[in-house]
Amino acid sequence: MPSLWHGLLFATCWVTCALAALPSISHVRVPDDPFEPVQIRQAYAGPTGMLVSWNTFSKLPATPSVHYGFSPEFLPFVSSSRNTESVTYPTSLTFNNHVRLTNLFPNTKYYWRPAFSNATSIFSFTTSKEIGDNTPFTAAVVVDLGLIGPDGLSTTVGKGAANPLKPGEINTIQSLQAHQNGWDFLWHPGDIAYADYWLKEEVQGFLPNTSVADGFHVYESLLNQFYDEMTPITSQKAWMVGPGNHEANCDNGGTHDFDVTICLPGQTNFTGFRNHFRMPSSESGGLENFWYSFDHGMVHFVQFDTETDLGHGILGPDEPGGEGAEDSGPFGLKNQQINWLKNDLGNVDRKKTPWVIAAGHRPWYVSTDADACTECQEAFESILNEYSVDLVFSGHFHVYERAAPIFNGTVDTRELNNPRFPWYITNGAGGHYDGLDTLNDVLAPFSRAAFDTEYGWSRLIFHNCTHLTHEFVRSSDGSVLDSATLFKDRKCR
Repeated sequence: MPSLWHGLLFATCWVTCALAALPSISHVRVPDDPFEPVQIRQAYAGPTGMLVSWNTFSKLPATPSVHYGFSPEFLPFVSSSRNTESVTYPTSLTFNNHVRLTNLFPNTKYYWRPAFSNATSIFSFTTSKEIGDNTPFTAAVVVDLGLIGPDGLSTTVGKGAANPLKPGEINTIQSLQAHQNGWDFLWHPGDIAYADYWLKEEVQGFLPNTSVADGFHVYESLLNQFYDEMTPITSQKAWMVGPGNHEANCDNGGTHDFDVTICLPGQTNFTGFRNHFRMPSSESGGLENFWYSFDHGMVHFVQFDTETDLGHGILGPDEPGGEGAEDSGPFGLKNQQINWLKNDLGNVDRKKTPWVIAAGHRPWYVSTDADACTECQEAFESILNEYSVDLVFSGHFHVYERAAPIFNGTVDTRELNNPRFPWYITNGAGGHYDGLDTLNDVLAPFSRAAFDTEYGWSRLIFHNCTHLTHEFVRSSDGSVLDSATLFKDRKCR
């Protein structure tokens, strides 16, 4: 199948043809203005920088640029992409546009509008808090969040899927939007959109009037629908993302009759993920969207990659030969991620950012043997413990489970009262077509709270340098199903 597309010469022609051939299931909104900005997203780029991104259905006539300022009525400043044109890749329906804004004021609200469009929409962001700012704040975390609606998680399911939404039930995207005035940014450590579930949905009879031959169009349709769904949130808040296995390629939806060879160029090797997002890797010495760090007030946040580049000869789950059979990566040099992680954590000024929070997609402390990533544990656990990381967040397993502080299988007897070991929380209950997973009947000894029947997201409340509260928020009604507060004994500035 891929050989059919080796003759593609011009990206614009590809996008035009792909749009014309979209299958009948498509709910992608195609604006009349080919330069109208869609799929808005933003990311922190240091305390005085911001990365703003948007897509268009045609290549921009010049370098991507934005007008910005302190008021939606007055946007006097202009910034352009550095030596980067509007870009696309094989199979993409749109062009990606990225601009890095610099020399901004920390913790300040800005408004912006892309150039080259007649659209009047104005977007906004608030820059990150200055490093060392000990003002309390809240962050939202969601993992394993996919398309909601007729082509994703909805009130009906295909044969073999589970946990449909109830009629009128508020979903996780709606819940995050309803509460977005209460949190500063959204952290999404992997499994974004679940476009690769097109194949499972097709096989299970969930997508009418489609066939496997429509796959590359359906995949892109699901991807674009999800990005549109997220825009009311991500056009106002920073959306910090990390890699999960469902970003790897077009065939990771749980079917057994196909493999990655069904995927066309553009739908393999994390191509969409690498093109669509821009994270602060250059500001933190990381690599693309795979591993990076950022500071926000009194907290140092670290995103690491559990899918590839585990270092020291450990095969990543998504690498060629890995258990995930994703045939992706590695993306860095030998031991590059591990060396970066040690250096990054070793250079944290705990007087300015006393809290250190890390996230990687796959967990190794979860009440099911099938989803525990032992290779990830081998690669990362000792490092995270050595550098006194306070909380390690993950998803991948589609449940919520809060563990005790733990290291190498030993629970810290202090529990949450000034523990020596990192605290581990898994929350993969964001919601997508396939529903939720099932916890073991008998939970692991380290487990302290767990749910496998509710969709939800996490709220991290940083009260001061000594107290951090984690809440599991049920999406359907905004209620808090689990709450726990970590205490660390240290002097605040």
